[in-house]
Amino acid sequence: MNLYKKIALAFSFCLVNIFSFAQTPVNAVSQQNSWMNEGGKIYVVVAVILVILIGLFIYLFSLDRKLSKLEKGNKPT
Repeated sequence: MNLYKKIALAFSFCLVNIFSFAQTPVNAVSQQNSWMNEGGKIYVVVAVILVILIGLFIYLFSLDRKLSKLEKGNKPT
């Protein structure tokens, strides 16, 4: 088990190192934001994400209702 802990620790240190180099400068971020706002593309992205999330919540709600009905029907007497 000790070997697994050492491997996990080494892997986590490698990930921290990679993520620290992955940071972009502030100017590049502001350029990306202006590019997305320029043509209204950010609103399309937000709309797509909202549609996906709403669909996911509706699916989960209907699945919960179906499971509740099944659980009520299978109660032992």
